[in-house]
Amino acid sequence: MITTEVTREQIAKLIADKLKQNKEALVNQWNTKHSDFDTRFFVCDNLLPDGIIADYIQHLPPKEVLLLRDTIRERKRVGIDYKNYDPLIGNVLLAFQMPDVVEIVSEITGIGNMQADPTLYASGVSIMEKDDFLNPHLDNSHDGDQENYRVINLLFYVSPEWESANGGNLELWDINVSKPTEIVSKFNRLVVMETNNISYHSVNKVRVDKRRVCVSNYYFSKKASGGKDFRHITTFTGRPEEPLKRAVLKVVDGFALNTIAKIFPSLLKGTKHRLKDK
Repeated sequence: MITTEVTREQIAKLIADKLKQNKEALVNQWNTKHSDFDTRFFVCDNLLPDGIIADYIQHLPPKEVLLLRDTIRERKRVGIDYKNYDPLIGNVLLAFQMPDVVEIVSEITGIGNMQADPTLYASGVSIMEKDDFLNPHLDNSHDGDQENYRVINLLFYVSPEWESANGGNLELWDINVSKPTEIVSKFNRLVVMETNNISYHSVNKVRVDKRRVCVSNYYFSKKASGGKDFRHITTFTGRPEEPLKRAVLKVVDGFALNTIAKIFPSLLKGTKHRLKDK
């Protein structure tokens, strides 16, 4: 079973079974109140058999075929064109979209009527290398068609022997983006976090000459997870030690781009980070 021939359905069953086995503990994690931030999340380690992930790493697409995102906001490479990658890459990615996985995540989080996104809007395979980063930000509030709220972010880390000192770790922030709580991008770890209008998160700079690889998916719903309507584009800010960047992005992302997006929402459908054919 531990070959590139393992099917999407087999991987989805492994994921769903693992989450079901740990459901009570994961529900407790999700409902735990934190003093430093309000974003709900849970972590599930050893999600899949190590052999599948070892095989996965060996069949990653070359970084040159991935989309480079390189601005003051972020530096990383992303890929969604799974039909042109090794089959295992697409099978792991899309296993998170299978109904059994969506259902158990819904049961754990208590967020109902969720649906996965076959267009892979803003998700897919992400590779970060030394000095790559992702600044604190709020995710785009809606899907690629601007119809459903983004409510859940699933981040599956597959870099062997990854530790905190490597950098490249997920950070969850308080609403003022003043203090981060780090979650290590540990090998074979799944982090499921809530996405809303206060869920600032980031990835600190990679400090080593290794690839930090993440498989990401989003779930969407007709209603926002907090119950209140809102709308914004992906909105970045600077880290506390970056006051100038914070000031610039407050004007550019926080005001100018959000204003344009609200007036011309159709512009958001033109992103390259989305499959045209589902």
